[in-house]
Amino acid sequence: MCGIAGFVEVDGSPAEPREALVRRMCAAIRHRGPDDEGVHVDGHAAIGMRRLAIIDVNTGQQPMSGEDGRIVVVFNGEIYNFQELAEELRGAGHRFRTRSDTEVIVHAWEQWGEDALARLRGMFGIAVWDIASRTLWLARDRAGIKPLHYAQSGGRLVFGSEIKSLLADPRVPRDIDPASLDHYCSFLYTPPDRSIFAAIRKLPPGHVLRWNDGQVSTRQYWDLPDESFRGSEQEAAARLRELLGDAVRSHMISDVPLGAFLSGGIDSSAVVALMARASGQRVKTFSIGFEEATHDELPYAREVARLFDTDHHEFVVRPDALSILDRLIAHFDEPFGDSSAIPTWYVSEIAGRHVTVVLSGDGGDELFGGYRRYRPHERVAAFDRLHLPGRISAARLAWRHWPRGLRGRNFLRHVAQDAEGRYLEDIGFFRPDEKNVLYTPAFAAAVAGSDPFASMRRLLDAERNVSWASRMMRFDFRTYLPNDGLTKVDRMSMAHSIESRVPLLDTAVVEFAATLPASFKITADGRQKHVLKQAVADLLPRSILDRKKQGFGVPIGRWFGRDLRELFSDTLLSPRAAGRGYFEPREVRRLVGEHVGGRRDHTLRLWLLMVLELWQRQYVDAQAGAAAA
Repeated sequence: MCGIAGFVEVDGSPAEPREALVRRMCAAIRHRGPDDEGVHVDGHAAIGMRRLAIIDVNTGQQPMSGEDGRIVVVFNGEIYNFQELAEELRGAGHRFRTRSDTEVIVHAWEQWGEDALARLRGMFGIAVWDIASRTLWLARDRAGIKPLHYAQSGGRLVFGSEIKSLLADPRVPRDIDPASLDHYCSFLYTPPDRSIFAAIRKLPPGHVLRWNDGQVSTRQYWDLPDESFRGSEQEAAARLRELLGDAVRSHMISDVPLGAFLSGGIDSSAVVALMARASGQRVKTFSIGFEEATHDELPYAREVARLFDTDHHEFVVRPDALSILDRLIAHFDEPFGDSSAIPTWYVSEIAGRHVTVVLSGDGGDELFGGYRRYRPHERVAAFDRLHLPGRISAARLAWRHWPRGLRGRNFLRHVAQDAEGRYLEDIGFFRPDEKNVLYTPAFAAAVAGSDPFASMRRLLDAERNVSWASRMMRFDFRTYLPNDGLTKVDRMSMAHSIESRVPLLDTAVVEFAATLPASFKITADGRQKHVLKQAVADLLPRSILDRKKQGFGVPIGRWFGRDLRELFSDTLLSPRAAGRGYFEPREVRRLVGEHVGGRRDHTLRLWLLMVLELWQRQYVDAQAGAAAA
C-alpha cells in the first residue's frame, strides 16, 4: 500500500527542482506510506511514492523497473493474484528480483502492455512510465477502491493518489468548480469524474489514461457484465460461497499483522467468519458503537466476535468526537458530507494500534441489494400500478399548488415523478426546487449550465437493459460506492496508515454478482441480500442473518439538537459563511431554526453545509491568507 505522485512534461527542465517538487508531492501524502520513499527523475518525468510495507517488506521498494530499465512503475494497492501471474511470467522468460506484487506489474506491462490490466485482480492506482516512448499510463481498479487524481495543462500532466499531492505543485490552479459544488449540495460528494477544483479530475474506476508527448486519451478497460446466470438459486449460492472463500483467503496474504472491521451486519460478519475458517490464529476485530441505542450495533458485533472467538476491540463515539472534524476535512481534500466518516476514523484509529491491514465488508449492499431504499415505497408503488392516465401531470399540478409544510406534499412530489426521478430524489439532499431557494442569484447564475440530477439520471438510464432493482444496484456501484463509501474508507484508514481491503469487491465476486438476476438478491416478499444470506447460512446465526439493516449512521441529529448549537453559530450563521455568496443567509437561518426548534429534521442538509464551510476555511481561506502573506 502506498501513495503515488508525480508529473510528466513535454519540455524537460533541470532535474534538481523537479526532484524537489516530486518529493514535496510525496511528503503531502506521507500518511499513506510512512515506511519508505522513492523517486525516479529523468528528462521528462518525475514520479514518486510513499510506501506502507505489507508484501515483501525488505525488497519491495518503489519505483521499480524491469530488466532493461525501460518501464518504471509506482503503485498504490494490492494485486491478489500476483503469485499466479509471477509464475506465468517466469514461464515467459522474465526474471524476478523480489517477491513483491509491484514487480509483477512491471513484467506484466513488459509482456502485455495495457492488456495487462485485464489480468490484474486487485485494488490499485498505478502509474507506468515508458522512458523510451515517453508514454505514461495511469490506471485505476475496477471498483474504484483506490483513488487516482490528475490535472493537465498544456503538455504537462500531474497525478497523485490524493488531491493534496497535486496541490503541492504551485502550477496546479485552486479555482473552485461551481458545478462540482452544486453536485456536492445535491449528493454529498463531487461528480464521479471531477473534483471541487476545476483543474483536477478523478480517473474513473475501470479506466486507463495514456499520456504521450503531451497528448492525453482515456478508455474504459472494464465494465460490469450483463445478467446472464441461468442456474438455480441454490447453485448461485454455492458458487458465491466458493468465490467469497477464495476472495477472503487471497485478501489475507500479508507479511504484516491483519484484522477486520466488524459492524455486526451480514457483510462484515461473513468476512470475519470466513477469515476465522481460513486463519490458524485468532482474528483481530474492531468495532464502533454509540451511546444512542438507535445507532449502536455493538451488541451484534460482540455476538459475532464471541461466536468466532476473535480478539475484539471496540470504541464508543460521543459528541466530543466532532473535535476531529478539521482533521477529517484535511484528509478528504474536498467537501465530503457523509457523517459516517467520523466512526470510520475512530475504528481505523483503534485498528491502527494493533494491525497494518484490515478487511472490511464494503460493497455488499450494492452487489446484493442491501439498501432499504431498494424496496419500493409501497404507497407510491401501488399508485404506479394503477396506470392512471394523466397521473403524473395531475400530481405535479397538485404538488405545485400544495402549501409548503402541509401533510401529504412529499407524497404528491413522489407521485409526480417517474421511477428514475423518485430514486434520485431519495438519494439526493437538496432537490432542485430547494436549491432554487437556497442559492444566491449569483451562485445560481454560476451553475445555470449544471444539472447534477440530469447528469446522474443519464448514468441511471444507461442501465435500461436490466430490471429496475438491478438498475439501482448497478447505478450505486458506479456512483455512490466509489465516490462515497470507498472514498471514506480509503481516506480514514490511510489517515492512520493502515490498508483496508475489500474482499466482497474481488473481481470474481463482483463479476459473478452482476450476472445474477435481481430476484436472487431481493425476493418478492422483500428479503434483501437473499443469495448472500444463503451462501453464508451455515456460518452465521439467524440473529445476524435476519436483522434489519442499520447502516453505519451517526446520531448527528441528536447531537445537533443537544450539543452543537454553538457550532452552528460559529459556522453556518457566521458573517464569514454569509459572505461567500453561495447561499442565502435567511434560508440557512430558517433551516437552522426549524431544526433546533424541533419543527423539521434538517440533519443531513445542515451537516452538508457545515462541512462545506469548514472545508472552505481550510482550503480557500488558508490559501488566500498564505498568498497575501
